[in-house]
Order: sequence, then C-alpha cells, then structure tokens
Amino acid sequence: MDIFGVLSFVGGLAMFLYGMSAMGDGLTKLSGGKLEYLLEKLTSKRIMAVLLGAGVTAVIQSSSATTVMVVGFVNSGIMKLNQAVGIIMGANIGTTITSWILSLTGIQGDNVFIKMLNPSSFSPILAIIGVFMLMLAKSDKKKNVGTLLTGFSILMFGMHTMSSAVSPLADVPEFTGLLVKFSIPVLGVLAGTILTAAIQSSSASVGILQALCATGSVSYAVAIPIIMGQNIGTCITALLSSIGTSRNARRTAMVHLYFNIIGTVLFLVLFYGINAFVHFPFLETSANAAGIAIVHSGFNIFATLILFPFADGLVKLAKLTIPDGPEEKADEAVQMLDTRFLDSPAFALQQCKVAAAKMAELTETGLVTSVDLMASYNEADAENVDILEKKVDHFEDALGTYLVKLSSEKLSPKDSQTLSMILHCIGDFERISDHTVNIMKAAREMHDKNLQFSADGAAELAVYGKAVKDIVSLTFSVFNNEDVKKANEVEPLEQVIDSLNSRLKNHHIERLQSGKCTIELGFILSDVMTDFERISDHCSNIAVCVSQIHSGSFDTHEYLHALKKEEEFESEYKELKKQYQLPTLKA
Repeated sequence: MDIFGVLSFVGGLAMFLYGMSAMGDGLTKLSGGKLEYLLEKLTSKRIMAVLLGAGVTAVIQSSSATTVMVVGFVNSGIMKLNQAVGIIMGANIGTTITSWILSLTGIQGDNVFIKMLNPSSFSPILAIIGVFMLMLAKSDKKKNVGTLLTGFSILMFGMHTMSSAVSPLADVPEFTGLLVKFSIPVLGVLAGTILTAAIQSSSASVGILQALCATGSVSYAVAIPIIMGQNIGTCITALLSSIGTSRNARRTAMVHLYFNIIGTVLFLVLFYGINAFVHFPFLETSANAAGIAIVHSGFNIFATLILFPFADGLVKLAKLTIPDGPEEKADEAVQMLDTRFLDSPAFALQQCKVAAAKMAELTETGLVTSVDLMASYNEADAENVDILEKKVDHFEDALGTYLVKLSSEKLSPKDSQTLSMILHCIGDFERISDHTVNIMKAAREMHDKNLQFSADGAAELAVYGKAVKDIVSLTFSVFNNEDVKKANEVEPLEQVIDSLNSRLKNHHIERLQSGKCTIELGFILSDVMTDFERISDHCSNIAVCVSQIHSGSFDTHEYLHALKKEEEFESEYKELKKQYQLPTLKA
C-alpha cells in the first residue's frame, strides 16, 4: 500500500466521519430536542429506558453522544443514576444501526432491484436531492432533510473509498500476518479498544473493520475480539466528559465502562469456552460487512440480556469505585445549564427556559416576602430576601453566559426568538429582585426605629402592594407560558399601578400637611412607592418583550400606542381600577 493508498484511506475515513456526523445532526435537528426530552421524561421503567436508549442512539448515530448526554442529565439532577443504566444498555444496541446500514454495501447481484439496494446505486441520487434541498430550500426542516441525505451519501462514499483503498492489502503477507495476531483474543480486544478510543466512535471503528473486510483477509476469529474491544474503547468519551462533574455523573460513566468490560469478558469466556469443545468452523472464514453487523448487534444484545437483571449491581460497583464522600453542595443554576447540552441546542434552550422559570420563581418569592414584611416584620424572612436576591444574581450570570454560548449554535427561527426573549427578560427579573431588597431594607428600618405608618397610609400601601404582587405573578405566568394573549393584560394593570402611585403621593402630602405623618416616614414611603412603580415598569417590559418577539414587531412605542387604543384595553383598565380601589380616607 503506497502513500496514495494511505491518503485515499484517510480521506475516505474523513468523509465517513463527516457523513456520520452530518447524518446524525440532520436527524437530531429534525427531532427539535424531542429525543432528549423523551430521555429525560420516560425513563422511570428500566425496560423503557433500554428501548429509548436504543431508539435515540439509532437516530443520532452515536452511543458516545447518548452517554455523554446522560452524564449531563445525571450531573444536572434531571435523571437518577438508576435510570441512566437502562439508557446506557440501550445505547449500546442502538449504535449497531450504523453497521447495518454499512452492510448494505455488500449486496451483490444482477437483478436490477437487488442492485438498487446497494448504496453505490442510490447514494448518488440521494446526494443530488440532498444538495438541491440544502441550496434551494428555505425552511429549516427541508434543509435538515437535505443535511441528512447528503450526510448519508458522504458516509457511503467514504466507506466505498476506504474499502477500495485497502483492497490491495489482500496480497500483502505482512498485513495478513498482523491480522492473524489479532485472532488472539487479548490482542484483538486491545487493538479494538485503542482504535475506538483514538477516534472516539465505535460506529466509525466498526465501519473501518467492515472496510477492511474488502481485503478478504479479516476472518471472524480476528473480527470478534476487535469488535469486543471497540465496545470498550467507546467508553473513553463519557469518561472524559465526566471529569469535574458530580459524583453520580462520574458513576454513570463508570457504569458504561463496567457494562462493556463485564459484557466482553462474559461473552469471550462463554464463546471460546464452547469453541474449545465444539469448534465453530465459521471462525476461519472471511468476514463480510453483514457478518460484522451481526456480531456487533449480537454481542450488545447478549450483554444487555445477561446484565439487565443485574443493573443494580452495576450501580453498586460504580459506587464502590467512586464512594460517597463529603456532601456536595450543588450549584442549581450550573447543574441545569450543563455545557454538554450545547451539542443539542433545542434541548439546551429548554433547560434555559427551566432555569429562567426558576429565576422568576425566586424573584416572585422574594417580592411577596418583602411586601409582607412592610405589614409584619421578622428578621428571618428579611435575611431570606437577601439570600434569594443573591441566588437571582447568580442565575442571571449563569444564564446570560450560557445563552451567549447557545446563540452561536444552530437554532431554528422559533428557538432564536425564544433565546432573545429569555436574554431580554432575565435582566428585568434581576432588577425586580434588587427592588425587593430595597423594600425589605425599608421594612427593616421601620422595625429598627419602631416607626409605623398611619392607619390610612398602611391601608393604602396594602392595596398598592397587592397590585404589585398580582402584576408580578401575571407577568411571570406570561413569560413561562409565552402567553401573548395574557401579555396584553399586563399593561392595563401597570397603568392602574401608575394611577395608584400618583394618588398615594397626593394623599401622603395631605397627611404631611395635617401632621398625621412625619417627614422621616415620608421618605421611607416615597422610596417604597418608587420601588413598587419600577417593579411594575419591569413587568411591562417583560410582557412587551414576549409580545414583540412572537409578533416580530420591535417598535415598543408603536406597540404600546396601538395597545392602548384598543377597546379591550380601556375596559380592562376600568375593571382593574375598581378592583384596586383605595380605601376611603378617615376624616
């Protein structure tokens, strides 16, 4: 094999790897994050987890990608270690689909229908269709189909190129002699492990083995140990991915490793034990692409059937390897926004929505607590408002950084809109949280100085506070559900709050003039009212953002002007004004 043959083989391998990646990307994008959502939600039963793991891996063409995703799920607390075991077993079965697709290259015959089943016949047609779809299609869905078809064609062309490059090796005695050494199980397993660990894809390394079958020098005695090693080598990706993760996430990677090592040992001991008494004649025959696929699938199904009843034992073994230590302090925001999810942008965006919803929940809890402190102060609740504000700050930092990273990934137009909405709104969440701390400090000052508002002032502030709590609750519901219709209800309430603010200021001046309120209390009330009014402004910003992102309109002034002209707005405003009517002042 000369230098040109080597270059041809390496070039074929490059096309093979790219084609497999493109095909997986196309299928993943077509699913729109639904695959990861299924993995997250439907794994309570282990048999279901196995089936899901197999199905998802068959689609994305990579057991390593599935396992890395599962490590991320466990690290983020979405999935428990026990749930992950079934998915890992299923992923090993699902990854064999690539070898079955590649086995089509071995189909031969004179019949026109049989010829059409060979990828060399239909791949060029798929490539033409795929390229035209990529160039001419406008919708993302059609472009993703084009990516899938083009990826498949490149995969098959790469496989054909590799097979053609290595076919002359059949006449090279040194190559044949090297392969004979791999028939020794330990050496074969070692070779398969090293090759797969190097390229971090068992599907690709099995594809290389199938290409080598074109030489006619690869017997089943050589192929079987190598395939066993390839299943062990694929574990390296998850092991590397688990570095720096939680204890259970690292255990998940270890379960993957132990499953493949134990499965390999059991299979080889049983297979060669039987072979010692009943010699298998097929071991000396030349392997073909279909035979490799059968062995690959057979081993993984065997390992799953044997080890499925002992799944809890694999978990215990992983826990012995990585024992319990000091309790880990989980960073909730960082766990939700695992960087491994960036490989699946649609799912990563779902995680951002979950994190933003949690941020909104923390903000609302802080707001309700701080408003209630104005009427009934206690230090424990005041300290909790401070803690909640720090958590909200941390969520904003983590989410902002993660969203910027996610924005550089390929997102659908709808997902891009959602990303923009979250990025705009988390700043308003954080500022609302800042105002809750200001309100809490005002309540603390009144408590420390033993100050009290007049009965009229306290009653009016209670109405104002109720309106602010309601607008925050309504706004966060709009954000969480992306409810454009409900978003139109926020602005009338914001206008009512503005009206309340003006009226309370006038009443406060009257009380100052009549001596019912002190200047010191007046400053505190003014600060609290300012915080209330600004919180409602931020709620308006959030509602407007949700509406504009979904309508495609970005002129805020024009949007609000049009909204306030609607009859529905006016009737809603009048109804809310009655609802938040200030109490009658005492003479």
